[in-house]
Amino acid sequence: MSEEKRDPGNEAPGAQIEAAKRRLRQAMDAAVAAKERATAEIRALELDLEEERQTSAEALETLRREHAAELERERNAKDRAIAAADSRLAEIEAQTEAAEKRVEEAERRTASAAGSSAEIETRAREAAAAWLRGQVEAIRREAAQR
Repeated sequence: MSEEKRDPGNEAPGAQIEAAKRRLRQAMDAAVAAKERATAEIRALELDLEEERQTSAEALETLRREHAAELERERNAKDRAIAAADSRLAEIEAQTEAAEKRVEEAERRTASAAGSSAEIETRAREAAAAWLRGQVEAIRREAAQR
């Protein structure tokens, strides 16, 4: 009979031991290779995780900077708007003050003109009275001459 067709129970114990050792070495080599593959995959996943953490940290920092810049722009815009409103308010207050002074001056001139008008009327009456007196005197002289 050929060796291939022989019953394994008939083999020599040394050959069985060698075959078992060979299978054991193959199993060990397969286990070591599997362990190395698993270790390599774990390392690759850890590297991917670290890269993702780094990318996320950079994106977060970018968002923080953009947010801070946007807040700064908003603060500046608000400050400019407040300054413009303050400036406009100052202009309005100045215009109001000038208008109040013009009103006061107009009132003073009106009061002065009213005083002047009364003076003019008084002088006109006095002049009219003097003229009438003059006319009365002239009529008396004429009447006396007749």
